[in-house]
Amino acid sequence: MAKMPKDQRREQLIDLAMEIVRDKGADELTLATLAARAGVSRPVTYEHFATRPGLLLALFQRLEDNYAEKLRQALASAPGDLQALADVMSRAYFNCLADIGAEAPAISAALKGTDEMAAQQRAMVDEYVQIMCGALRVHSSLTDEQLSLRCVGILGAAEAMAGEARTVQTLADEAVAALSAMIVGSVV
Repeated sequence: MAKMPKDQRREQLIDLAMEIVRDKGADELTLATLAARAGVSRPVTYEHFATRPGLLLALFQRLEDNYAEKLRQALASAPGDLQALADVMSRAYFNCLADIGAEAPAISAALKGTDEMAAQQRAMVDEYVQIMCGALRVHSSLTDEQLSLRCVGILGAAEAMAGEARTVQTLADEAVAALSAMIVGSVV
């Protein structure tokens, strides 16, 4: 492939890595398979990601950034009442999961148990909690600490519901309604 600016090459490599995970699963993703798919030498992939966990973390970060951005966009046009806000937050969460597909759980599973993934997940939860607290603050008389802790719980519940929805035991609309009810019940 032709020489391209470093940041553009990194984005291209992340796109191709996501395709590999989507087509063949996370176990098949290595820096070598990525180099082969991209038509570049192995040192190019090592220059961008250094290690396989580094590559997987970059993929996970892209997915998480996408979710946070979609949540912010949904909240920007959300109605002012708590129930409507909770509905928007819930729908944004589950819509994003539907858009992502099976890549996120596969990438997360491939990184389980690593210090890097634990730090990444903590940062992700902190960002989501901050976004949620910012949106819900006007509807709650809880202290910042109480609201923050409840938002952490809501995210844990959302993740559990997402796992249930993936097994098709729970329909998406039911999961949205359940999460929405939890949000409303948790912040007042």
